[in-house]
Amino acid sequence: METKQLTRTYDLTQDEERLMHMMKALGHPARLQIMRYLSENPQCITGDIVDVLPLAQATVSQHLKVLRDAGLICGTIDGPAVCYCVDCGNIAWFKEQVGRLF
Repeated sequence: METKQLTRTYDLTQDEERLMHMMKALGHPARLQIMRYLSENPQCITGDIVDVLPLAQATVSQHLKVLRDAGLICGTIDGPAVCYCVDCGNIAWFKEQVGRLF
């Protein structure tokens, strides 16, 4: 007997896709902690974040990549390290979009 799989497609706008990507990035407790830390400590390097989380440096780096890819944070190269901060423009956009939902 053949199993038929149903596939659902969602017709999302570009803004809805962007918002969904940001929400998904924030859906992990470590990433929420990173966002909180960066909000309180702008312009810090990966090592600073590693010092406050119970995670290995490689794991923190992966979480930072997810947040950066979602546009929630940005990083600039500072010698051998990357200096991270919250992307204020994208956060303002995110807040506006969430406000429209509710």
